[in-house]
Amino acid sequence: MKRTKQEFIRFVIIGGINTFNYYAVYLLLHALLNWPYMPSHVIGFLVSFVISFFLNSYFTFRVKPTLAKFLKFPLSQVVNFTVSSLFIFIFTDYFGISSTITPIFAVFVALPATFIVTGKILKKESVSA
Repeated sequence: MKRTKQEFIRFVIIGGINTFNYYAVYLLLHALLNWPYMPSHVIGFLVSFVISFFLNSYFTFRVKPTLAKFLKFPLSQVVNFTVSSLFIFIFTDYFGISSTITPIFAVFVALPATFIVTGKILKKESVSA
């Protein structure tokens, strides 16, 4: 239980770093270059996704990153991407909340489920290897 709590704390720290990376790319594309919010969201998500894989491997779960894990890692982000994209769309288009801030709120909605799935994917091979 203590290990899981420590992993979750590290996951939240890495999540903060990833959120910053995502939001920086998102704002660059959306606010500065005037791209639509959804393509900006997708590209920001992809950039932070790659960084997230390596940070979560080395720092959060302390496992060696492998190509096999990298190829499975997108599964950990399906829930995250789906929930955050839906949240951004609904709150921007239907509730009129600024598209420059809705991505920040979306992060917190998907966090718990993303932690569980990420841990299962990254730690699974390290146990059986």
